[in-house]
Amino acid sequence: MAGHLGTQGSGKKEKLDLKALGKLIVYSKRYLPFIILALILAIGGAVCTIIGPDKIKDLTGSITSGIFLPGGVNMDDVIRYGVTLIIIYAVGLILSYAQNFIMGTITQYTSKRLRTDISRKINALPLNYFDTTTKGDILSVVSNDVDTISQTLSMSMADLISSIALFVGVIVMMFKNDWALALITIGVSMLGFVASAIIATKSQKFFNKKQQDLGKMNGHIEDVYTNHKIVSVFGGRKKETEVFEHINDDLFADNWKSQILSGMMLHSMTFVSNISNILIFTVGISMYNTNVNALGIIMSFIIYARLFSQPLSSFAQSMSSFQQASAASKRVFNLLEQDELIDESNKTIVLENIKGDVIFDNVHFGYSKEKEIIHGFNANIKRGQKIAIVGPTGAGKTTIVNLLMRFYEIDSGDIKIDGTSIKDITRENVHDLFDMILQDTWLFEGTIKENLIFNCQNISDEVVNKAIEAVGLSHFISTLPEGIDTKLSDSLNLSEGQKQQLTIARAMVKDSPLLILDEATSSVDTRTEIIIQNAMDELTKGRTSFIIAHRLSTIKNADVILVVNNGDIIEQGNHESLLKKKGFYADIYNSQFVTM
Repeated sequence: MAGHLGTQGSGKKEKLDLKALGKLIVYSKRYLPFIILALILAIGGAVCTIIGPDKIKDLTGSITSGIFLPGGVNMDDVIRYGVTLIIIYAVGLILSYAQNFIMGTITQYTSKRLRTDISRKINALPLNYFDTTTKGDILSVVSNDVDTISQTLSMSMADLISSIALFVGVIVMMFKNDWALALITIGVSMLGFVASAIIATKSQKFFNKKQQDLGKMNGHIEDVYTNHKIVSVFGGRKKETEVFEHINDDLFADNWKSQILSGMMLHSMTFVSNISNILIFTVGISMYNTNVNALGIIMSFIIYARLFSQPLSSFAQSMSSFQQASAASKRVFNLLEQDELIDESNKTIVLENIKGDVIFDNVHFGYSKEKEIIHGFNANIKRGQKIAIVGPTGAGKTTIVNLLMRFYEIDSGDIKIDGTSIKDITRENVHDLFDMILQDTWLFEGTIKENLIFNCQNISDEVVNKAIEAVGLSHFISTLPEGIDTKLSDSLNLSEGQKQQLTIARAMVKDSPLLILDEATSSVDTRTEIIIQNAMDELTKGRTSFIIAHRLSTIKNADVILVVNNGDIIEQGNHESLLKKKGFYADIYNSQFVTM
């Protein structure tokens, strides 16, 4: 299934996404004062680094003067220059560490905030977003992309700040000492920088594709291993392995190309640095061969050349990191900028003491504007009734329940509970009114009791034990080492039926006034189904219940059966009356007993 987050074009040439990086900078603006402080410290550290070679020039000049001129080496001057250099470099070390500490702290807070905002965003997104985006793609954003941003901010951002200060300072000091050697050093180094920029442009598309490949791989692994049994039963291992190998090959190729190209940037800068040293020695000696301070000047320029290429190398490495960060930022902010559910903070109506009257009034709905699924659905359901919704696959049964729960918003019409439109109350309030038991079970890693009282307060052991007994799990739980406090994990092999029994018991514990059963007994055997059905009969007493079932034998005692096809109610009544009509319901009911 195509996802929102993996739709970047891989066929065209990609460039560094400055817009995505700009969003990241704006996102971090609350830390601007600390970033400015880190910038000042970086400048201070760079100044210490820059002053060092100039003092080394003086130290070298003092030594060479003592060697070639009468009087010998003045050790007092040597010691003074040496101590001065130690102090300068020590101060530079402290300033650089402080700057790295501040930037590292800022980046970790930013990463933490990103994960928090993504978590909040996921809870605020409409359900149709998850219908069009794979779970693996979302997981890739939360883990891989945020980690990529974090690494870039903590390392590359700090290096970039230091490198800018060092770059400017070195240029000033080189021109102060000798403009000719400065031009030679800058000219050669800039050739390497231009080459690196060209390589960076070529490598950007591979960094973008690598992030896409990671999303595809996570999605594929999540899909296949979650449904491993189905894949095995249908003999799909070979096919899915081939799909995995194809994605893995793409990831390998894109990762290899991006790493090779980014590595070329570093090696090109090293080559240029060596060429620069040769030219400095050659030109320097030819210009200062009669000057006793020639060695000091050349030594300082060798250091300045290294310092000048160092920020250029850092630029190249930072460019590689920023390429990855820009691709990751694009995906992260694509998620954060998705349309959220409508804000409901202004809604103050809260439904309490629900009786259970539900009205569907001319409800129209479609998952897309082009295709309507529910066409003017009408139903008047009285309190305490057991309503069964039946029909062929794709008829709109689950969609009706999703609209009732406000998982989706209706296009037109209205749904009312006890005379109040569900549009006028919050989604949380609507959800609190229902117990919901689905075909797919959900249990988390925790004790059985923790699973049963999930998000419920002040639940007594008596209530929990009564629910367990009602669904027929008392004996099974009594055989466990720690009983109800046994922790659910992979080592505790529960059957699908037992898992469903636990989810039904959870609904009993919550004890909401309205109940939805969506194929709740489809995963259990006939004997267990009878036990659960008896529990359901007890559970549905006095509350309005909506039951979706394909096995029509489970809903024969329903007060009203709504027969749905193509989004419309085509028949309604109880089991006996619908059989007497010998219509659509009678056909699908009798077809379940036809011997093939």
